[in-house]
Amino acid sequence: MVSSNSGPAPASGPSATDPCVHCGFCLPTCASYRVLGTEMDSPRGRIHALKAIEAGELVLDATVASHFDSCLGCLACVTACPSGVRYDLLIEATRPKLNAPELRSSGQQALRKLLFALLPYPGRLRALLTPLRLYAGTPLQNLVRRSGLLRLVGPQLEAIEGLLPPLAPEAFADRFPLVVPAQGPRRYRVGLVLGCVQRLFDPAVNQAAVAVLSANGIEVVIPPAQGCCGAMTHHQGELEQTQTLAQQLVASFAAVVGPGKAAGPEPLDAVLVGASGCGHTLKHYPEILGGEGAPAARGSEQPFQAPVADIQEFLAQVGLSEAFRSALQPLRHGDGEPASAIRPLRLVYHDACHMLHGQGIHDQPRDLLAQIPHVQLLEAVEAGVCCGSAGIYNLVEPEVAAELGRIKAGDLAATGAELAVSANIGCSLQIRKHLGEIGRELPVLHPVQVLEQSFNGP
Repeated sequence: MVSSNSGPAPASGPSATDPCVHCGFCLPTCASYRVLGTEMDSPRGRIHALKAIEAGELVLDATVASHFDSCLGCLACVTACPSGVRYDLLIEATRPKLNAPELRSSGQQALRKLLFALLPYPGRLRALLTPLRLYAGTPLQNLVRRSGLLRLVGPQLEAIEGLLPPLAPEAFADRFPLVVPAQGPRRYRVGLVLGCVQRLFDPAVNQAAVAVLSANGIEVVIPPAQGCCGAMTHHQGELEQTQTLAQQLVASFAAVVGPGKAAGPEPLDAVLVGASGCGHTLKHYPEILGGEGAPAARGSEQPFQAPVADIQEFLAQVGLSEAFRSALQPLRHGDGEPASAIRPLRLVYHDACHMLHGQGIHDQPRDLLAQIPHVQLLEAVEAGVCCGSAGIYNLVEPEVAAELGRIKAGDLAATGAELAVSANIGCSLQIRKHLGEIGRELPVLHPVQVLEQSFNGP
């Protein structure tokens, strides 16, 4: 773990707060301000604090640090800012300083150490979850949740258990071959990052991703030794651990792709990822691996030797194959009725923050879903507001996250949709949890799962 104030200086320099004119356009978009309603828990207030700290007028103590910890890092304020303030760079430079031991309680530090020791390591997480297969998704779990016993232990433990889904057998082993061939003429060759939480808590997403890519004439390389991309630690300012995880992931691809390697000598056209939080970090690998502590990678523009793209971004760019597109079927059975009589299935797409604000991906997922026959795409009223997941935020700041989850679930349900679509595992878990709490039976699927179901038939 990184020490209290270690890490590179802010890439934006000491004057990065100068463009802020304190106009307040960021306030309605800020998730923490939405719940807490205090100036210090808004981007504008935090920038005020940073200016005061730089001027020596304010000390970064535990109270001040708590207002930075309340930030979800959703980046909505960056999108909203008319002055172009790079709050994303400001908060990224501040995060490592918040890890100083005197700025958090011993309990907060212990929880973070536990999460960072478990969640980025699929092997460790699988070992922990194996005995819970007899509990997750069973009537016992429902009974424990209704009893409120976990609330007595602590809100953090209750939040962790509340996100635990039924555990599929596929979650406990990666059963993909090294190379999944393209169906029909090969159009492209890509690598696939499986993610750590996604492959355990929703393994059907990766299965659908491989199936959709292959059916579109895209060969998929899946390094078997790959681990976490480092997104979770990256978003929390744990620079040293992030660099280590990033180096290991890059090495797992280099070990199997290239001359004399098991996956063949041909280069990859792209490295794809199906979780927006991971994609945001992967696209920052040149900065992460070019920083302090990683001199061998310094200056490398593409550590994977291929561009990183979200799977939806890539499919929208290269286009669905004619064979795949022509095979897409309505997601609802017509029961013998002509196609023109089939009622459209109403879908609402949830914009994950690190997809929308972090990567600027908005139209591509909608364009892909719109190619499915007889779907009606609906929009949430506050599509750009965070759902409260935000990496580990819903585990370390459970009260604020829960309120945001309830707002998001209500917003999605109010559209009248019959299916919610989300491209980030943390968002999906958060939305499912809070939809259940408000009593709405609204399934949540990844876009590639929806495409796969349409291709294979409802």
